[in-house]
Amino acid sequence: MKTPITNKNTTNFANEFTFFFVMAVVLLWLKTYVVQLTQFNLGIESFIQHILLLVNPLGSSLLFLGLALLFKGRKKFIILMVIYFIMSIVLFANALYYRFFNDFITIPTLMQTQNFGNVSSSAGTLLQPVDLLFFADVVFLLGYLVLKFNRLEINTVTSKRVKRLLVTALLISGVNLAISEIDRPQLLKRGFDRNYIVKYLGVYNYTIYDAYQSTKATAQRALASSDDATEIENYTRSNHADPNPDYFGKGEGMNVIYVHMESIQNFLIDYELHGEEVTPFLNSLTNEESTFYFDNFFHQTAQGKTADAEYMVANSIYGLSQGSAFTTKGLNTYHSAPAILEQQQDYTSAVFHGNTGSFWNRDEIYKSFGYDHFYDDQYFDIEQEDLADYGLMDKPFFKQSIPYLESLPEPFYANFITVTHHFPFTMDQEEATIGKHTTGDKTVDDYFQTARYADEALEQFFHYLKESGLYDESIIVMYGDHYGISKNHNAAMREVIGKEVTPFESAGLQRTPLFIRVPGMEGEVNHEFAGQIDLLPTLLHLLGIESDEYLHFGTDIFSDEHDDIIPFRNGDFVSKDISSVEGKFYDTSTGKLLPSDQREKAVEMQKIAEQKLSLSDRVVNGDLLRFYTPDGFKEVDRTQYDYDADLQ
Repeated sequence: MKTPITNKNTTNFANEFTFFFVMAVVLLWLKTYVVQLTQFNLGIESFIQHILLLVNPLGSSLLFLGLALLFKGRKKFIILMVIYFIMSIVLFANALYYRFFNDFITIPTLMQTQNFGNVSSSAGTLLQPVDLLFFADVVFLLGYLVLKFNRLEINTVTSKRVKRLLVTALLISGVNLAISEIDRPQLLKRGFDRNYIVKYLGVYNYTIYDAYQSTKATAQRALASSDDATEIENYTRSNHADPNPDYFGKGEGMNVIYVHMESIQNFLIDYELHGEEVTPFLNSLTNEESTFYFDNFFHQTAQGKTADAEYMVANSIYGLSQGSAFTTKGLNTYHSAPAILEQQQDYTSAVFHGNTGSFWNRDEIYKSFGYDHFYDDQYFDIEQEDLADYGLMDKPFFKQSIPYLESLPEPFYANFITVTHHFPFTMDQEEATIGKHTTGDKTVDDYFQTARYADEALEQFFHYLKESGLYDESIIVMYGDHYGISKNHNAAMREVIGKEVTPFESAGLQRTPLFIRVPGMEGEVNHEFAGQIDLLPTLLHLLGIESDEYLHFGTDIFSDEHDDIIPFRNGDFVSKDISSVEGKFYDTSTGKLLPSDQREKAVEMQKIAEQKLSLSDRVVNGDLLRFYTPDGFKEVDRTQYDYDADLQ
């Protein structure tokens, strides 16, 4: 048996690569740990969770950087640096995304390329000088490699070492997962909250998990059948809320005007700053004689934010937990509000939005919804001074929309999407009519000026409606689409609301105002717990249309049988009695943790909330409405819509 020949150069190469590899692993491990600890609000609650947060990036670093060992010679160094750079980009991108959205990037989010141009200015405001440190280690390793590269001898690392390393990496990751499952049972099965996945498994393993979930969701459509649709039908029928006879048909034959209030949160109502009401017009609507104001109405959006809100309002189906159904499910079959109203009561439908039609894939999915007209930025005279980050500012937007609105055949269903009160809440100080807040947090301080502008724009819009004669012929529904200030600004929000923003208080801040004005009815302040998912069945019943034939996951807010369990996309929920926030149950009225003797009821409510989300996801991912047609409903023909026709 021959003895392998080992020379000095081979030994130097092996030692050199081993040193470089260990250095890269340690740097990536520590960087990832520090970023996960300081940049993400993961809610570390125990010593075990902190240890897991420390250990999970080690397993990932060994495993992914270890893939470089599968290559020969100098390629190892190059491949290792490529992998290192990609992992650094993943870490940085998630940190940047988390600063505003308080969430992590998903594969479907990355597919929304048509939105990148519009969000670039917002992303720029999130950058900080400290972000250069995300890549300081990359520069260091590259510099080290450049100095050493030409003196490295070409050879291989033994397969035994490679196997040993990969087994070690898998063992660390496996033990990490096992302990995580003990601390958080069914961690991967109950994957509604991405915060938990990152807290226990780390940002890199989360990315792999997300890719798997995205692939699984894509496959669901191919595997779906009519049996799945039947199961959903049985669920929605058994959970249908019959209309309240005192409200049913009270708005029959009236026009419907929706106003989608960008980033308006409910704490703004009656809030005073510098001795002034921030939203005096909205405040006045809480006492308007024909207006119902709901002070326990919650947004239920996820990564799709604005698009999720539109999706729920039009369909009474939840948005997706990953990405946006607007961009990934635009060609699905839908039984949306525009199509239902056209077929049931001969309504004409239109959307007004002073931004590019392709943003959020609106120009495509609106065809699937059955909208007759889409007035995007092409239809508006947009001067530079009237342009906000996300399109035409609200005041000129409403003013220029009125002639188009007046030209629609009645009755009409019209949806207005506002944009000025959008992060980063920039406002020309000549337009501002109230001073900024003084918390020292720029996002929070600026928020109040754009909120005042949005309020003034809405007041002008109501004036236009009154002048046109449409005001007393229309049901007007206005709702806040999603939060404007994320959890990352809780320190400043403590000063705004006058108390610490605990997880329970943070759930309460997801309230957004809902106003429903029905001419001829006696309005009130309504305290019912409700969400965006409930708006479509509520509207249909006001118009005298039965909703039990449709697969809706919301229920009529005015119904005595209304279901007040309001799920959030992360699996939490709120209700009149019990709320679930970050795995803990609270008494909603007091904000205190629920006594142990009431936990059984809370667990059942948690299961109901998760079931709603799960069944809704099956409808969307499986495109199940193609297997089910309500009595008297005709499937929408996308080819009959041309949103550029009105320009000719």
